Amino acid sequence: MDNRPIGIFDSGIGGLTVFKEIRALLPNEDLIYFGDTARVPYGSKSVQVIRNFSSEIAAFLSLQNVKMLVIACNTASALALSSLRTETSLPVIGVIDPGVRAAVKIAGDGPVGVIGTRATIKSGAYQDRIIRLRCNLKVLARACPLLVPIVEENLMNSDIARMALNMYLSDFKKQEVSSLILACTHYPLLKTLINEYFEGKTRLIDSACETACEVKEVLHARRINSCATSAGRETFFVSDSPEAFSEIATDFLGRPIAGECFLHSWQSEN
Repeated sequence: MDNRPIGIFDSGIGGLTVFKEIRALLPNEDLIYFGDTARVPYGSKSVQVIRNFSSEIAAFLSLQNVKMLVIACNTASALALSSLRTETSLPVIGVIDPGVRAAVKIAGDGPVGVIGTRATIKSGAYQDRIIRLRCNLKVLARACPLLVPIVEENLMNSDIARMALNMYLSDFKKQEVSSLILACTHYPLLKTLINEYFEGKTRLIDSACETACEVKEVLHARRINSCATSAGRETFFVSDSPEAFSEIATDFLGRPIAGECFLHSWQSEN
């Protein structure tokens, strides 16, 4: 048994979708969340910069004595998962493989749509993994760079959000995709509008629930799950704008964040 916290990080607030599912599935685990709000979005940055950011955050979380790292960011999962696994002895879990497995399981005859940041789509991580599991499945992918800023600015129910979704999703609607992978942890915060756009006819897949299940499985397999019987503690770190983060987090989680949210003293060298 291991009562150390689980470390979860994202480029901003989107990783709260993963945080929420982990909390629901593992109520007794202590959780530390890091949102890199000073440098969001990651999707428009180079591969090396994303790897550097991820490495810095992983090092910071390691100093918090975490027992596991969860990359709650599709872009970082696509581009930095392998490098992080070589840099630390901690188990490191990304969000792509759990999401792909869920998508392939329910895909039917397809086609399957994938929307994500420029870096995620350009990496081909989702497309390659889907084809590897089902070589005859048609995959349509598109980068949607405006969606992360819309979520970060708390504009999820705005006309701007609706116009952006119409611009990005019209081709998917015309081609009648059977399912759509939300390949960015920010996008589930737009799930209501996306479902409304497709009139409920397209299955929406986000990897948060599947990732939480994988976290639980790894904890048990390594025998590092908490033996605590009380509710787990929650601590939130952000690299900028803690007030804005706290407001959106409270709205999304449906409760005031239970831990401490503040601008920590760690400063990037980049």
